[in-house]
Amino acid sequence: MYLAYLITQEINLLIDYIKSHELTTLDKILQYPLIKGITKKILNIFNMTQAELKKAIITNLTELGKDMLGRITSNLGNIISVLIDIVFVFLTVFFLLLDGPKFLNKIQDYMPFSKNQKEKLIKQIKDIIISTIYGGVTVAFIQGLIGGISFSILGIQSAVFWGLCMFFASFVPILGTFIIWGPAAAYLFLNGFILKGFILILIGIFIISMVDNILRPLIVKGKTKLPTILIFFSILGGIKLFGFIGFIMGPLILALFISLFEIFRYSEYKEKL
Repeated sequence: MYLAYLITQEINLLIDYIKSHELTTLDKILQYPLIKGITKKILNIFNMTQAELKKAIITNLTELGKDMLGRITSNLGNIISVLIDIVFVFLTVFFLLLDGPKFLNKIQDYMPFSKNQKEKLIKQIKDIIISTIYGGVTVAFIQGLIGGISFSILGIQSAVFWGLCMFFASFVPILGTFIIWGPAAAYLFLNGFILKGFILILIGIFIISMVDNILRPLIVKGKTKLPTILIFFSILGGIKLFGFIGFIMGPLILALFISLFEIFRYSEYKEKL
């Protein structure tokens, strides 16, 4: 709830900043040699003037911010629902800690699988949960946290919001968090903050990116791995269906589905033999 409050405040500030600095900031960006060449091609393709392009960019950025703000505030505003959810969470955790092992053993008794299949299912689920939730969500959280703190120290506005964006960007294949801190570094250079730009590049390459390259292999070593893009879409689907708990539920359901699919595929393969 506190994170949602901070993001709400920062999106408001970001919208105001875009409105107040729209011309000067966009002019600097569009005059950059590489961007200038791309802009000319876009203008020729869509038969637009530079003024129309600026207006379209500002309008879409503002609308995106308002849409995100509306979604966050609508979910945050229902305080009674949130409090009821918290009560249910505490009750569920209490009973799972009290009777969790017995409950899991009883579920195994009702599963229509052989003993070997049950053991294999449990092992696969554990491996996939570790590789997805620990290897994916935890790494993304650490990268977003480091990125948000770095943005705050370097004086970049809306650090919490950009940290959250970096969390999601962590799941994007190949580019990852670079799609957030890369343009931020370019923004610092364009506005004359050369030292800050170099510092952000160093943090991005040697700290944020290294978290993924070092921590993830250590966590998922020897475990069943899933494509990062699948984890990304499972989190998005989980959030859409379950809300914030979808960060966990999405990958968990994906892990269960793949584990059951593997068991049935293995059984069918044995029958053919």
